[in-house]
Amino acid sequence: MRLTDETTTTGTDDFSRQRAIPDNLIPDLNDVNAFATDKVATDVIGRYAPWAWERAEALGAKVWDPTVLKSARDAQRFTPELRTLNRIGEEVYDVDFHPAYHQLMSLGFGSGVHSLAWTADRPGSHAARAVLSYLWNQIDGSTACPIGMAYASIPVLRSQPELAPFARALEAEGYDPADVPVTRKSAGTIGYFMTEKHGGSDLRANVTVARPVGERGPGERYLVNGHKWFASVPMSDCYLTVAQTQGGVSCLLIPRRREDGSLNGIKINRLKDKLGNKANASSEIEYHDAEAFLVGEEGKGVRTILSSAEYTRLDFAVGSAGLMRAALSQGLYYNDNRSAFGAKLSALPIQAPVLADLALEWAGAAHLGFRVARAEDAQDDVSERLVSRLLTPVAKFWNCRRVSSVTEEVIQSIGGNAYIEEHPCPRYYREAPLNAIWEGTSNMMVMDVGRVLTREPKAIEPVLDEIRPAAAAHPLLAQAVDEIDELVMSPEHTARYLVTRLALAVQAALLVEHAPTVVAEAFIASRLGTGWGPGYGTLRGMDFQSIIDFARLG
Repeated sequence: MRLTDETTTTGTDDFSRQRAIPDNLIPDLNDVNAFATDKVATDVIGRYAPWAWERAEALGAKVWDPTVLKSARDAQRFTPELRTLNRIGEEVYDVDFHPAYHQLMSLGFGSGVHSLAWTADRPGSHAARAVLSYLWNQIDGSTACPIGMAYASIPVLRSQPELAPFARALEAEGYDPADVPVTRKSAGTIGYFMTEKHGGSDLRANVTVARPVGERGPGERYLVNGHKWFASVPMSDCYLTVAQTQGGVSCLLIPRRREDGSLNGIKINRLKDKLGNKANASSEIEYHDAEAFLVGEEGKGVRTILSSAEYTRLDFAVGSAGLMRAALSQGLYYNDNRSAFGAKLSALPIQAPVLADLALEWAGAAHLGFRVARAEDAQDDVSERLVSRLLTPVAKFWNCRRVSSVTEEVIQSIGGNAYIEEHPCPRYYREAPLNAIWEGTSNMMVMDVGRVLTREPKAIEPVLDEIRPAAAAHPLLAQAVDEIDELVMSPEHTARYLVTRLALAVQAALLVEHAPTVVAEAFIASRLGTGWGPGYGTLRGMDFQSIIDFARLG
């Protein structure tokens, strides 16, 4: 409590008094280690990649660092600007960024968020890298885009000797913003330029063309002509793109600059004015005899791109869980420290069920994303390959669908202060819908699950086998397993429902294995029962405070 010299006078001295005003103003959430205080993230590292503890802790210390928070806000406020010509009229197609953007890129790439999975050569490297990405998405979603594209592209570039210089540049832990050929840089970045304005997600409808300079085949040089409607991070050192060749839709790697330093036939038409993801420059570009290297075989471009999409989609699932964690951390911190009606907000009977519900959503999302990452660490196991093939689109669909509602509810749990741009929550709110669009919309993820079940029907078996031990002790989960067994026989008629039930059942089983009993049982009763939803805060008859305590930073 603090006393002020403010007085209230009613006209007589008898009613004059000095009012005591509670110190109920909540400062920013700062100086908390987002990794060391996160029960899910520390459990993943402790179980599967203890060698990465110090690295995760170092990045976790940056999440709520005031300087980093300011950089994240400034990078979104002062957006990239396109310069097509320099002072004397030469074409440059340069994008100017605020210094805050470069500070974030230096921290993210310097922390190995993009490459640890491929460079560590240690058990659990994908799980460790997933935790780093989870933490990074709590810092900034715009720079998570180039980080995720680098992560996904490294194995593709490693697969061909001719592309080794690009792979080495992308693997480097560091950031070099110089606009020079990648072979002259200490570290590199990459963009994905795939969709065209008439085709969108249908890459086979693309009209951009590539013709060989000499010999045809992997690693050979081609010239590319055409356009791309969504080209994110156009200042990257190279781009993976798709174009029509004699053999069909093919994948090509295009350097931004040729070896002599000249621009490589790439013109940036304009930058996109997006709802969110403001600090990331997304553009429309044209190719004019852009020199490229064929990646893989002609006609196999969609397959090649989709091989890397497995990683970008995983990254969006993990990133969405991280975004939920960031919003939830803000919500819990505020509600634990703000008082009303004689109690902390988090203890109020109308607010506690909301916070507990949000905690369940985050816990399920985080465990689902990290489970897919663990499957990537065991690709020599046939069952784990099937798990990753099936659960990657499931996790991308579900986590990316749920994150928008979580960020919106957190804003409500805080109130007007979370609707002000000085607060981090508006950034989260604008960022959240994008995760469900990029790297495949929700319908594309559902279609992908259907393709997996059609082409590899046995993919469902290791997933259900993993759920059954938990289902044996939880009737609602057992009913969900039986229902999924029936749904997979006709997935085309119940596609979204099937994917939803599958996501919830996997989350439930993971929480039974890894979370406190009170959390797992509340998740099963609400998500698989009949008395929950559709909005947050409808939980009944549960230990709200124990669930909230599990989600608290500490």
